[in-house]
Amino acid sequence: MDKEKKSGYRTLLLSVLMSAYGPVILGLGLRVGHSSTQIADFTRRTAELLALIVAFIVYAVTNSRKDMQAGQKQVWEKRGNLFTGFIMCVSGLSMLALSFLSADDDKGNVIPALVIAVLGVIANSIFWRRYTVLYRRQGNAILGVQARLYGAKSAVDICVTAALAVVLAFPGTGTSFWVDRAGSVLVALYMIRCGIKTIAEQKAGNQ
Repeated sequence: MDKEKKSGYRTLLLSVLMSAYGPVILGLGLRVGHSSTQIADFTRRTAELLALIVAFIVYAVTNSRKDMQAGQKQVWEKRGNLFTGFIMCVSGLSMLALSFLSADDDKGNVIPALVIAVLGVIANSIFWRRYTVLYRRQGNAILGVQARLYGAKSAVDICVTAALAVVLAFPGTGTSFWVDRAGSVLVALYMIRCGIKTIAEQKAGNQ
């Protein structure tokens, strides 16, 4: 594995390690807080972690095996990206259902989710830039999909941060309820959009 490929490997591994804490902390946070946006963000981050693990495995396998033909590599990459797209769509649909089924009651303590969202804005922005640079250098399909997803994740984390900040600032009000509901729907639509786009690109053979 050359220097550029090792850089991609390390970036994907670091993405997995840094993404692993999010679902754990948010899962624990759901014991004290249960806003729609918080539940949606937990579902999103769990799905993204699973997709990241698959992307890491595919990248590691396709770039470490010297005997793998170009056609085989493309098949592996396409399947990995299709899986990512499928996970995004299923998670988005699940979040929409959770959003409209959630009760209009006290949202509890959303501070843990808010902290994760703020950290997500910082970390995802850094990874978005890093994956964009790596994709330009290598042209690897796995890295290209990750670059697009991390760019979108950064934008969504900003929206999640804003929604949870309103819930924290105006607890139990109509404003916090509708902003919270809108935040969860936005996250869900983002997941579905990214999933459909990823699947469509892989089906069409475009990277």
